[in-house]
Amino acid sequence: MNRFKLFIPLIVFVVISIFLWRGLSLDPNNVPSALIGKPLPKVSLPALKQERVVEREELLGQPFLLNVWATWCPTCIHEHPYLVKLAERGVKIVGLNYKDETDKALVWLERLGDPYSVNIVDTEGRMGLSLGVYGAPETFIVDSKGVIRYRHAGDVNDRVWKEKLAPIYSTL
Repeated sequence: MNRFKLFIPLIVFVVISIFLWRGLSLDPNNVPSALIGKPLPKVSLPALKQERVVEREELLGQPFLLNVWATWCPTCIHEHPYLVKLAERGVKIVGLNYKDETDKALVWLERLGDPYSVNIVDTEGRMGLSLGVYGAPETFIVDSKGVIRYRHAGDVNDRVWKEKLAPIYSTL
């Protein structure tokens, strides 16, 4: 029995090592979403540059990326030029300005360019909560009928677009 007690620290070390190894092999950007295959939540929020309310139905008709962004998000700054390039190539991108100040968002788009076909203001985070957003940036692929097909947490860059988003977007 005394010999067994000597191996307890080794057994604990091995168990902890297995859990750490498993955790390090996971992709932190692969965040499962309960909304995959389900309709985009109802939208009834103001548009950023216009004096009107955006409804879910007006977003439908063609596939689009729903990009959750904010001026307080440093990764969004890094991602933004690539979104501008995608929009120039004809990819429809709808912006969701998440828990942000409208004045700062307007200055941001004026300075860095506006890749969004429409920008929805979600000051209180209600839409983000409905989508299960836990931070910015996050990007959803939504088909022409308004069904969410994919969710990507983190920035959209050339590698992410080519390896993850474009293959799904091009099939829609």
